[in-house]
Amino acid sequence: MPQMSRQDPLIENHTVDYVPLAERHGKARDLFTLWFSTNIAPLPIVTGAMVAQVFHLNLVWGLLAIALGHLLGGIVIALASAQGPRMGIPQMVQSRGQFGRYGALLIVFFAALIYIGFFISNIVLAGKSIVGIVPAVPVPASILIGALSATAIGVIGYRFIHSLNRIGTWVMGSALLAGFIYIFAHDLPADFLTRGGFNAAGWLATVSLGVIWQISFSPYTSDYSRYLPADIGITRPFIATYLGATLGTILSFAFGLVAALATPEGTEAMVAVKQATGWLGPILMVLFLLNIISHNALNLYGAVLSIITSIQTFASHWTPSIKVRVVLSGVVLAGCCLVALGASADFISQFIGLILALLLVLVPWASINLIDFYVIKRGVYDIASIFRADGGVYGRFNLHAIVAYFIGIIVQLPFANTSLYVGPWANLVDGADLSWLVGLVVTCPLYYCLATRQHTQKARAARLGYTD
Repeated sequence: MPQMSRQDPLIENHTVDYVPLAERHGKARDLFTLWFSTNIAPLPIVTGAMVAQVFHLNLVWGLLAIALGHLLGGIVIALASAQGPRMGIPQMVQSRGQFGRYGALLIVFFAALIYIGFFISNIVLAGKSIVGIVPAVPVPASILIGALSATAIGVIGYRFIHSLNRIGTWVMGSALLAGFIYIFAHDLPADFLTRGGFNAAGWLATVSLGVIWQISFSPYTSDYSRYLPADIGITRPFIATYLGATLGTILSFAFGLVAALATPEGTEAMVAVKQATGWLGPILMVLFLLNIISHNALNLYGAVLSIITSIQTFASHWTPSIKVRVVLSGVVLAGCCLVALGASADFISQFIGLILALLLVLVPWASINLIDFYVIKRGVYDIASIFRADGGVYGRFNLHAIVAYFIGIIVQLPFANTSLYVGPWANLVDGADLSWLVGLVVTCPLYYCLATRQHTQKARAARLGYTD
């Protein structure tokens, strides 16, 4: 193995600061392997099984809805990821260019909460998986093993995360393919193709689930593309992220659907995977455990970057060091482990319900982010202003973005269909949460009108000042 140069440290030496052009490295295909491998995991497989078990779609209609939902939602995550090479900063720091230095804090807070929620849920899930594989290991010890492993990966950082997922793409992709082959090579139930059918509510719910799934990754996608060379352009990162994110999730959802249909109706999703894959099942369980740990490193990494971003907002001259990231990782680890060790039996389902409800705040953010970057500023931002104490050209607060953001949240509420809140119009399509669609349709044109009006007023004022 070649020795690491001074430019290639084992532990990532950047936190939320700008990555200089001389330190850029990697290729667009790294984004494919990251997002493909990340999404071959138990949670998307369990969610895919819901297509048959909860939404009562048959194989053909289920696969069509899964594919359409992820192909549509994948556009959002790919457009967010493609911003990284141009900006060279984490996604949440970039939000200062849209919301102002202090205006972005609310978004950063929600992002940190989502990361921490998923980190806790996944270490509980990892702990249960370890106990399922090695019953002699106590649950608390299993949770700590899963948490410490994910933390170690997150502390090492960007380069190691990408390296693990390059390996994971081949390993997890091959394992999932072997699982499909095993299922279809053996006798299938007589109702495998006919169980379920088509119903508009279930089909739209599945499409919506796919869209929301992809959007949920958008607040931190450019965190993993910001080290790519700036001259790599927009198209290649977009295509690599789009294909990786959509193919990985479509295959995982489809695997869950197939496993559910290949076993007796009512079988729990992961039990169905074990039963449908025979001797291959235990091997898949071990690989899924490793993938949970690897994927959870992204949640810790994003949580720590969000916390550092919040602190750095009030200390503009402070450039956080590696030690700060390591220490904060330890603090987050300790707090999350305490919550996980005291978690109730239904903690994961309750917390996932909370996280899905919080997605209401991500849709308007994603709308503003994409319109601002691709339509209004066209990828041209003043990086120095983003780190200035007064926000530079972006100011401390951008009221146009903040107003559009809150209106984008408010208009979703009547259509929201979550475990925490159900709006009065949530059942226009039974079981389908269409609030995301309302959020996109309202926020995108609203922010565009407000932002372009602001630019027009500034240009007019500049002309009047010049003539005077």
